Amino acid sequence: MLRVPMVHRFLLTLAVLAGLVAVPGKAFAHPHVWVTMHSDLLYAPDGSVTAIRHAWTFDDMFSAFATMGLSKTNGTFARQTLQPLAKINIDTLKDFDYFTYAKIDGKRMKDAFSQPLADYWLYYDPKTTLLTLHFTLPFKTPVKAKALQIEVYDPTFFIDFAMAKDDPVTLVGAPAQCKTATQKPPDINFPTTLRFDQALVTSEANIGMGASFANKITVTCP
Repeated sequence: MLRVPMVHRFLLTLAVLAGLVAVPGKAFAHPHVWVTMHSDLLYAPDGSVTAIRHAWTFDDMFSAFATMGLSKTNGTFARQTLQPLAKINIDTLKDFDYFTYAKIDGKRMKDAFSQPLADYWLYYDPKTTLLTLHFTLPFKTPVKAKALQIEVYDPTFFIDFAMAKDDPVTLVGAPAQCKTATQKPPDINFPTTLRFDQALVTSEANIGMGASFANKITVTCP
């Protein structure tokens, strides 16, 4: 059963994830949370993409904030201890399309994904002290296209997503001819060394500025 302090603390975490800092018309936008992401694209035997499996690692400040007051077991947080927090993350992200968008042959898909599979979970690494959210988004309809592009970003730019430096994308079961490419415009004005207590100077921006810093995964298959 969730304790009240956990609920109160995670309501603030939800505000972080949702990017609830927008002001109508204009917003003071800069990242407050940093996420390093790895994504797997899952293929069916017929060569269609059936799902995308995300692993999002949160920065140290956010990880410390989210786990504050939780009890450790053998120096770490047990998966079952973190599961209520994982559920709140997943339930909230639904309202924001899981910050994941898809294009087929250059055309944006609306409502491309179903709800995440039930095997979502949070992992705490006791060495890095970072939290990682694992979840799988199935496509409502399996995709078979010459060019598939996945974009991951927070439209409000409250959360700054960045791909992992090593092997950011893996194709699981894809046809041998398929190739991947990744792209993200540099966000040098918002380095990951900034944290809540340091990010005091804001930049005025439109609420949709996060799209300018979208992580783009492109898969081409002949």
